[in-house]
Amino acid sequence: MRTILTCMPSNSPSEIFNVSANSATVTDKIPSATPADTGTVLSVLGAVSASHFLNDLIQSLLPSIYPILKSNYALDFGQIGLLTFTYQITASLLQPLVGAYTDRRPLPFSLPVGMGFTLCGLLLLSQAASFPFLLLAAALVGTGSSIFHPESSRIARLASGGRHGFAQSFFQVGGNAGSALGPLLAAFVILPHGQGALAWVSLLALAGIVLLTRVGLWYAQRAKPKAAKVVAAASTLPKRQVVIAISVLLALIFSKYFYLISLSNYYTFYLIEKFHVSTQSAQIHLFYFLGAVALGTLVGGPIGDRVGRKWVIWVSILGVLPFSLLLPHVDLFWTSILSVVIGLILSSAFSAILVYATELVPGNVGMIAGMFFGFAFGMGGIAAAVLGEIADHKGIEYVYQICAYLPAIGLLTAFLPNLHRRHA
Repeated sequence: MRTILTCMPSNSPSEIFNVSANSATVTDKIPSATPADTGTVLSVLGAVSASHFLNDLIQSLLPSIYPILKSNYALDFGQIGLLTFTYQITASLLQPLVGAYTDRRPLPFSLPVGMGFTLCGLLLLSQAASFPFLLLAAALVGTGSSIFHPESSRIARLASGGRHGFAQSFFQVGGNAGSALGPLLAAFVILPHGQGALAWVSLLALAGIVLLTRVGLWYAQRAKPKAAKVVAAASTLPKRQVVIAISVLLALIFSKYFYLISLSNYYTFYLIEKFHVSTQSAQIHLFYFLGAVALGTLVGGPIGDRVGRKWVIWVSILGVLPFSLLLPHVDLFWTSILSVVIGLILSSAFSAILVYATELVPGNVGMIAGMFFGFAFGMGGIAAAVLGEIADHKGIEYVYQICAYLPAIGLLTAFLPNLHRRHA
């Protein structure tokens, strides 16, 4: 028999894991909207997703213009990897700190401030005089991302109406759609007009600041700390099992993002070198892959709400393996097909992993979102740097031959406990 407990959420790591060991589901610190507020909640969820679209559209321009930067500044693959490493690590280190802090002291207007950092990075990127300035621009963009993601994830959960998987997927698909359109914006706007055309994209960042300010006003009215309602599970999880489960989820994030970076960062170079396509054609192929990532993200959350997060995690990581093993050995047509299939399957993982983690460690949405977004960004940065060095020494095709085995790490999903109930 389930009992309803009311408690204040803990902030120390040991207390957090102790709470999670006795809990399966949780509402956020901020009270959920009433049924009468459903329209407002949906509009806020849409606004946060649209902001994520603008944020990631702008940020995706950095890897999308790597061929331009490589030519303009005579960069090697190692320096390309260092650019991504700087961006990803900046976001990685700051996100858990931002999330943990805002769990205790919500900062509704931090969202437009984060977009302001992204705006500054974009303007600097358009006028950078040397490689160090490119690194500084990448760091500013990473800082903007570190502020944006933990708080916007919290708002998405608050606006979910209890459908946490759907809300997280809806939020994520905005970002993935923006990332998918980045290569097209680079191909048809930045490439013809040069690096300086990035300054015009700053208008999108200004639009994002306005939108996020309105979201902040809505959030500020609901940001007063209150007691969280925790629903105890019928069977408890020992603290050790919770720690193991979090470790497995982080290993799966490692697998997903190492492989994802091999495609999002180096796919254009792979197509240009192996199949001798033009830069514009390679960016269009990258758009196909990133579009598939956006679609897969939208599907993963609702399926997790219905059949359970663990099943989605199983399929989305391990299910990529046969396709990743085939990818380095096929022609251009099948490379495009396989990249789309891989994008569809692999992208459904993150929403399921993030919601599963918040169910393991309830009452700390900001900390968990910051930890997992931060770890994902960190793995992306390390992957970019490592794979860039490998490409310099062994060739770009070798990168895809060794990365093909990464989805096998999905076998670790077997160690995750079954938390989620089936939904009718």
